[in-house]
Amino acid sequence: MASRPLDEVESGSAGALVAMCVAESGSAAHRWFADGTGHGPRDIADAIHFLCVLHGRHPGVIELAALRATEPAARAWLSDAAEAMTDERRYLAKLAVAAGGAPSTPHSNQSEAAVAGQRAALATLAQSDRHGCAIGAALAFALDWRAVRTVLDAAANRLGVDVPAFGLGQPDEMRLVADVIGESALAERALLFGASQLVRQHWGLWDLLEARKQARASA
Repeated sequence: MASRPLDEVESGSAGALVAMCVAESGSAAHRWFADGTGHGPRDIADAIHFLCVLHGRHPGVIELAALRATEPAARAWLSDAAEAMTDERRYLAKLAVAAGGAPSTPHSNQSEAAVAGQRAALATLAQSDRHGCAIGAALAFALDWRAVRTVLDAAANRLGVDVPAFGLGQPDEMRLVADVIGESALAERALLFGASQLVRQHWGLWDLLEARKQARASA
């Protein structure tokens, strides 16, 4: 995973730094995404299944972070994003039905347990009392979910599932929210910590999916 310690990140607006964190270390930078159209139906079904495990239940990162938000800008964005997540979960569920269950893969029980652990870690992160941490995780999730949607939308087109509009907000809007929250150095660092931990968990998911793909090929 390409990342730098937070104390080595160049100064700049909090929003720009969160966006850079996602761009450099988020899902789109992972080798699983580099394969592009090289994933077969079983690989895509596997990804959809584990995305459902990680993000398919309420409450998720967005809703939990909303419980911690106090600033009007953050509360407004999180409120809209929480509504949009209802549609995203419905979309995931439809894709899961259309794609079928997770393909038979060696050590599947361990995989399920690993992703359940990731979900628990994200829940803890999104409920952090450290000012800025939870919203940083939520903003990174929304920014990174744009990359995830490229996989989901491509699968939807193949499976005949309608693709809903992306409702988690525009990148510029999310950067502005981060700028408001991260006005102090302490809050900025908390924002970046939350963002970096979110993308680290997503990176771990793609590592797992890559390993499962290789295990199926070797079986």
